[in-house]
Amino acid sequence: MTTPNTLIIHKLIAEAKEQDAKSGALLTFVQSKTSELHNIIQLPSSQPEQALKQFITQYIEHAPLFLEALNDLMLEANIYDQGGVFITIAEDFFISPPVLVKEHSGLVALLDEAYLAHRIIEEINDRVSLKCGTPLCPTDMSISNIIVHTLLGDEFANQLDLAVHYSIEHLFKEDGIICSPHCSQYLQEHKDNQWAEVLTKWPSLSGDTSIDLNIKSWLL
Repeated sequence: MTTPNTLIIHKLIAEAKEQDAKSGALLTFVQSKTSELHNIIQLPSSQPEQALKQFITQYIEHAPLFLEALNDLMLEANIYDQGGVFITIAEDFFISPPVLVKEHSGLVALLDEAYLAHRIIEEINDRVSLKCGTPLCPTDMSISNIIVHTLLGDEFANQLDLAVHYSIEHLFKEDGIICSPHCSQYLQEHKDNQWAEVLTKWPSLSGDTSIDLNIKSWLL
């Protein structure tokens, strides 16, 4: 379900794409990163820069779609009163970005903000999975987030990770904020059917990219 805030985010993305079509800033950013990427990131041999540019654009475009899907999921699980604050935090990263991302503009700036939103969803999934034995959302953004973390650089991406951590840490200290009886029942039902129904409604980014990770290189 599109909300007033995600409608604003969709508009920001459309405006950033128009701006980038004129400036070519995203392609310039990609070209500056391609030669220095960690060997964990495996680009296709054919048109690697275009593949990376497409991945970044999709990653940004999927952020509001994921937030809309998470909004619907929380309403269906009857936990929006407890969990809706996480969506608000992620939306605010786009609408009122923290000072540390304001030096960028266009799609490059929105990459920072999309990373914050995707990392919040990943963090929620990790913590709910730890507490309840199953993730809240039927998606795994860890690989895409690692790729973007690498693109942004460890120092800057780690600052963004800290922003996510501090934004939501105190919310998980409150008992029952996510694993309420309603949520537990919802998770169990969908765990039993392997999220079959929810997956038909949930956007997927992991299958839309030709970029992969060389996990062995990461571990060396």
